Amino acid sequence: MCHMLCYLLLHSDRDPIPDVPAIYFVMPTEENIDRICQDLRNQLYESYYLNFISAISRSKLEDIASSALAANAVTQVTKVFDQYLNFITLEDDMFILCNQNKEHISYHAINKPDIMDTDMEAIMVTIVDSLFCFFVTLGAVPIIRCPRGNAAEMVAGKLDKKLRENLRDARNSLFTGDSMGTGQFSFQRPLFVLVDRNLDLATPLHHTWTYQALIHDVLDFHLNRVSIEETVGSEASPAGARPKKKNKKKYDLTAADKFWQKHKGSPFPEVAEAVQEELDTYRNQEEEVKRLKSIMGLEGEDEGAISMLSDNTAKLTSAVSSLPELLEKKRLIDLHTNVATAVLDHIKSRKLDVYFEYEEKLMSKSTLDKSLLDIISDPDAGTPEDKMRLFLIFYITAQVPPSEGDLEQYKRALQDTGCDLSPLNYISLWGTDPRRPSSPCLDTSHSLCLPGRLFSRVMNTGSQFVMEGVKNLVLKQHNLPVTRILDNLMDMKSNPETDDYRYFDPKMLRGSESSIPRNKNPFQEAIVFVVGGGNYIEYQNLVDYAKSRQGKRILYGCSELFNASQFIKQVGQHQYLEPDACSYWEPVEVKFLGRPQ
Repeated sequence: MCHMLCYLLLHSDRDPIPDVPAIYFVMPTEENIDRICQDLRNQLYESYYLNFISAISRSKLEDIASSALAANAVTQVTKVFDQYLNFITLEDDMFILCNQNKEHISYHAINKPDIMDTDMEAIMVTIVDSLFCFFVTLGAVPIIRCPRGNAAEMVAGKLDKKLRENLRDARNSLFTGDSMGTGQFSFQRPLFVLVDRNLDLATPLHHTWTYQALIHDVLDFHLNRVSIEETVGSEASPAGARPKKKNKKKYDLTAADKFWQKHKGSPFPEVAEAVQEELDTYRNQEEEVKRLKSIMGLEGEDEGAISMLSDNTAKLTSAVSSLPELLEKKRLIDLHTNVATAVLDHIKSRKLDVYFEYEEKLMSKSTLDKSLLDIISDPDAGTPEDKMRLFLIFYITAQVPPSEGDLEQYKRALQDTGCDLSPLNYISLWGTDPRRPSSPCLDTSHSLCLPGRLFSRVMNTGSQFVMEGVKNLVLKQHNLPVTRILDNLMDMKSNPETDDYRYFDPKMLRGSESSIPRNKNPFQEAIVFVVGGGNYIEYQNLVDYAKSRQGKRILYGCSELFNASQFIKQVGQHQYLEPDACSYWEPVEVKFLGRPQ
């Protein structure tokens, strides 16, 4: 018996279908509950299965019950579920909190200096609700660590309270019985590290060099789907004619794509070389099929004819049977050729390799071989936004802040190239605030490796990628600030950077104000969560760290996922008040890691 599914939006105009069941999958908002009640009154369906993404409150449940009673549809409401799925999993080891209305919990929203207590409370409740859903789905109660005096501490305290209250209700607890048995962390409780975005403002601005992070930085990449504009026709439009229309092609980059899974964290030159290798392999296989067809006298015949005669040769049989796999391989090669070519166009036109190399040296305190003013003043080097990102990284990571005279000179150079200075105004005032976190810097062991040889396979004339002028930059492993903090906390290392981090254990009968962890054993599993937004650069750094530490399992989450362009716009929106006027977060003692003590 064949069943047909029909997917409809809740608030769309829907006709009654009285003989079919309806499955609802919705957030329990006032608007959505009102629409469900309206459907019950209108008798749209035979039965109703209500699935709420996060837990529905008792008052809203009573509203549905009242409407069902008034519509004489009580028996038709068959099931009501709290699914606890108020988060989005982008990777097996990465999640974000929300897609719609993400501006409500954005970096800008959290860090507005004139934010009202009620608004901040609403933001914290939204974040905690989603994190609670995450841990219910995971089936584990974590040990929580966080710094003091910022939004991360506020989230940690509220999450600890919510988990504690649920555990206290033994009959209705979501962390007992079967749910814990199926959890991914059944044998050891995971560490949950909460950090604030202001811990490291440089990394979100950084020009990156790995495939996935580059796609997110320079292309339209959203929820694992990348969109690329392609001009229709290759000929240039004649003078005076309308410009040719641009087609927008969309590609899904999923776990089923083996090339993507293998190379999404690789430096771009390696990706370009791998695409070229895959293309060469495919062409060789295609040529072999054509050669066999020619030998069999089947040149130009359809595949059906080949199949009929396939028993004449084992080779031809093998070639024919591999055709579906070959066609899928060709599809993926075309996908990554188009995506990588689009990325390469941005690298070459904006000199992103130059920016990446220079920023890496700034963040690792290495010797600079070129003046910052030269790059800012170069009309061929990047967009105004690229120049602003570079200067902000310079300013944030500087061991000694630039003098007022030098700063004015930099500002004039930035303005001459068309830069909007509002992000700099915010960052410079933030730098004078006593609550400003330590200047982010990479581990001193970090270094940039510059191989003397250029690309081997992608420099030949037959390559799909013309890489002349692009540097072949390869990175040695290093730890970004978030990874460094995680390393300290997972291995229980004593470090001034994390010694004062608060410790919460929701399974303890009473809450604790202590910074001293009761668990003395190193953790094997951890979840890192950035309040205020995260990025693929930090995610990939954690993935690389986990690979280097055998047996460690690490998940990365953030309140929203933004690229540098989106982050710099949020920073530029701030009308920053003087530190004395901004009283939401209590001042804390700060140790500056990037400047002399």
